[in-house]
Amino acid sequence: MTTLTVLGSTGSIGTSTMDVVRHNRESYRIHALVAGTNVDLLLDQIREFEPNIVVVADSHIRDLLAARLHESGRKPQIDHGAKARVAVSVAGEVDFVMSAIVGVAGLEATYEAIRHKKSVGLANKETLVAGGGLVMAAVKEHGAQMIPVDSEHNGAHQCLRAGRREDVAKLILTASGGPFRKTPKERLQSVTVAEALNHPTWKMGRRITIDSATLMNKGFEVIEACWLFDFHPRDVEVVVHPQSSVHAMVEYNDGSVIAQVCATDMRMPIQYALTYPARNPAPVPRMDWKTARVWEFEPPDFDKFPLLKLAYQAQESGGAATCILNAADEIAVEAFLEERLPFLGIAEVVSETLERVPNRTPRSVEEILAIDQESREAARILVQERAPAVR
Repeated sequence: MTTLTVLGSTGSIGTSTMDVVRHNRESYRIHALVAGTNVDLLLDQIREFEPNIVVVADSHIRDLLAARLHESGRKPQIDHGAKARVAVSVAGEVDFVMSAIVGVAGLEATYEAIRHKKSVGLANKETLVAGGGLVMAAVKEHGAQMIPVDSEHNGAHQCLRAGRREDVAKLILTASGGPFRKTPKERLQSVTVAEALNHPTWKMGRRITIDSATLMNKGFEVIEACWLFDFHPRDVEVVVHPQSSVHAMVEYNDGSVIAQVCATDMRMPIQYALTYPARNPAPVPRMDWKTARVWEFEPPDFDKFPLLKLAYQAQESGGAATCILNAADEIAVEAFLEERLPFLGIAEVVSETLERVPNRTPRSVEEILAIDQESREAARILVQERAPAVR
């Protein structure tokens, strides 16, 4: 039986992970659930899965959860904060860590899990976007197994099993195009938060949905792919595929293209990561090949979506550029969601933050987190400078 720690159990990937566990009770046991502030959902998960330990964001949430658990008679150990997240990720009884916390908060626990040779299902983009060099060096040094859970990288992982890595010509990642695929560029300045959150394919958290609308999320995925599979940015191509049925493709040097296709259901890549290298039946819809379908593919518009180009440039720059990129984007997206910044202002803030914050090579998690904070502060100042234009 595989024992799990789930980082981000109440988020979209976390809840899908719990559903996979629910369908495979004989195979998995939950050691720890790590969540933020969603006490109601966390309580439901505790009652159903009976973890040994629960970790929440802060002491206030811990006390609130403890009081609610006392009423219900449940008594798992309760802790909070970064050190507790690390502790449940490296615990001796843990076999597999699902890294699904949104943001840089998931970096340290994931890094330490790798250093302790845990198998990791990686759904936290910031782990590689902010700390790719450090993390992948740890994977190599400690021989840890890290399987990507994002649908595109999971698809790439599957396609790369079809041949030798040295025979690969390029990797192709697909993008839905988001809600503004057909929206004229001049209209983007006035789009609303509600319009940007109306994703045509996926149901996700607010930040990642906005990142999908700007194509920054695809930029992050290019960065991740470079680290995961040892690609140069020029060898990772993005293609817009609004049907979101083909998740990734690998072109080999003989011209053959291998594609990974499945329903848009995150439980498939989650189960793939949990059971790799085996393939077990997954509780997901199957493709219906009796139904006529049309799949479209088109190049992305780098002029309309400049953040995708910035992501390529940051990865080529090396050092901490992608860490700065991610931190600035998080602050800019937050400002847009709070209607303190227009949609096109997101790219402007990210670009200027990259110019203002000195690039250097971080050599520890602490240095990465320090650069992250410096970049956030620079981005906040830039947002404030633009605030009058929004009023």
